[in-house]
Amino acid sequence: MENKLKDELKDIPVHHEHHEMLPVWFFIGVLLLVYGVIILYVGISEYSHPAPVVLAKYHASVWGGIFLVIIGGFYTLRFWPRARRR
Repeated sequence: MENKLKDELKDIPVHHEHHEMLPVWFFIGVLLLVYGVIILYVGISEYSHPAPVVLAKYHASVWGGIFLVIIGGFYTLRFWPRARRR
């Protein structure tokens, strides 16, 4: 029984000729990039009218949005799906 299961597992293709799995870091980069754009947009829109909080003068949403856009752009470009070299 155990040998039959091992033989069946050997028949399952791990890599297909035409399809390749996308790295999870690519999707994380896209998410960070999208969140960064959204946060940066909100930060720029409330730049002239900051919220009544103690540290509003530092505009954390603008800096945080810029940081997320840079990191997300790096991960997205670094792990962009490319054609496999043969």
